Amino acid sequence: MRAGDELAPLEVAITRTLIVAGAVASRDYQDVHHDPEAARAKGSPDIFMNILTTNGLVGRFITDHFGPKAVLRRVAIRLGVPNRPGDTMVLRGTVEEVDGDTAVVRVTGENGIGRHVTGTVTVTVPALVPVPGTGEEAR
Repeated sequence: MRAGDELAPLEVAITRTLIVAGAVASRDYQDVHHDPEAARAKGSPDIFMNILTTNGLVGRFITDHFGPKAVLRRVAIRLGVPNRPGDTMVLRGTVEEVDGDTAVVRVTGENGIGRHVTGTVTVTVPALVPVPGTGEEAR
């Protein structure tokens, strides 16, 4: 991994089920995340995703790229426009800096109405080491 490396984009379909399941899993029972009528009464055209679900999707994006042994050290995100049912969010990332086996990745996520999330993730990726007698490397 080197500064400037770009991660392959990740497309996430924003479904009603994803929004509600993410809210329930993170114990966020605010009605705007599961009740369309309540969301409309509060000025939104429909339910929308909570920040904890977005945070989890950003984490998935990083570990999908760096592998299951990657360790998220810091996730700092800020939300913009909402993720609503029927849209698609595309996550993109660029490695900003590398120090040994730790990198800082700039992450953005956009949907059909604009930028949903911006932030940075600090991730540690165990170094590859040669496996004696095999010619292969392992973490």
